[in-house]
Amino acid sequence: MTDDQRTITNPATLHDPAPFGDSHAVSAPGELVFIAGQYASDAATGAPVPGDFAAQVELSPARLGRALAGAGLGFEHVVRLGSYIVDHGPGKLEVLGKALREVFGERLPAQTLSGVSALALPGMLFEIDAVAVRPAT
Repeated sequence: MTDDQRTITNPATLHDPAPFGDSHAVSAPGELVFIAGQYASDAATGAPVPGDFAAQVELSPARLGRALAGAGLGFEHVVRLGSYIVDHGPGKLEVLGKALREVFGERLPAQTLSGVSALALPGMLFEIDAVAVRPAT
C-alpha cells in the first residue's frame, strides 16, 4: 500500500498527536488484517527478553514487523496500533513515541495506549498489536 492510499486525519480542533507516536484517524481501502500482541521475546522460546522498558519497546516493533511480513504486509499497511504499558507514566510515553516515529516516520497510525498492571508473562513490560489493511486488488 502506498502512502497515498491511506488517509490520515488530524483535525485542527484536536491536539497534535505526532509527539505521542500516532494519528487521530487513518482509513484505507482493502481487507483488514489483525496482528496479535507482539513483545520483546526470545525467538525460540517466546520468553520475554530481559531488559528495561526502553529496551523492550525498541525490540517490539521488529517483532511486529516480522508478524506483518508473515502476512505479506509491512509497516506501511498498519492503520491502528494498540499499545500496552505496565505501570505507565509520562516518561514511558516519550520512549514509545520516539520508537514509533522511528518506524512509521510522519505517517503515524491511529493508536490506543492502555496502562496495565501486568501482561501475559512475567517480565513483559510492553506489548503492541496492530490492524493492517491488505490493499484491494
